[in-house]
Amino acid sequence: MTAKGNTRQEILDAALELFSVQGFEATSISQLAEAVGIRKASLYSHFENKQAILDTLLETTLEEYDKHSIFARADWDDPDFTRNKEDMTPEAAERLCLGQVRYILHDPRISRARKMLTIEQFRNPRMARLQTRQNYTGVMAYFTGLMGFLIRQGKLTAHDPEVMAAQFCLPISVWINLCDREPDREAEVMDRIGRHIRQFFALYACRPETGKITENREKST
Repeated sequence: MTAKGNTRQEILDAALELFSVQGFEATSISQLAEAVGIRKASLYSHFENKQAILDTLLETTLEEYDKHSIFARADWDDPDFTRNKEDMTPEAAERLCLGQVRYILHDPRISRARKMLTIEQFRNPRMARLQTRQNYTGVMAYFTGLMGFLIRQGKLTAHDPEVMAAQFCLPISVWINLCDREPDREAEVMDRIGRHIRQFFALYACRPETGKITENREKST
């Protein structure tokens, strides 16, 4: 016999899958019960209604995201947070970003939750706010902090950190969305992200002796 706790999780998993494909409003309780292989009455013994399922999904998915996302709990003024980032190199930044992109694309719960938010953002004000937080506000805050930190470390030239953050991370967000629509282009996108990060650091890199942008022109021999 299936344990009650397992059935509850199966309902959540089925709901996330259906919500990410056809949306919250278009998914019925009957579809959810059928997907899990239980009766509607049994489903109601686990959740009061469909909204309660959605609320639980959002809560648990955000908790999971906060455990693994590089953007969660970032504090660029905290020495404990920045200690292992003081020697940030372009290669380290590339590994950091590509690892996060792979997590976003391939963790099944996070991937489906992002698609659900994309579908529902224009119909549900709460999910619109979450979409903004997850895909813009949190990302921009993290990378604005990173740019300011690298400027203070003397690794990047002193320009507007927020504009630098936008130049750095927003193209990556566009490429992630491209992968959502066309997963077969992932290898192409990952290569492009790597080239983008390396060029960004080359363009903004400081000359140690002057603090000016490094000129990346080959000298004639």
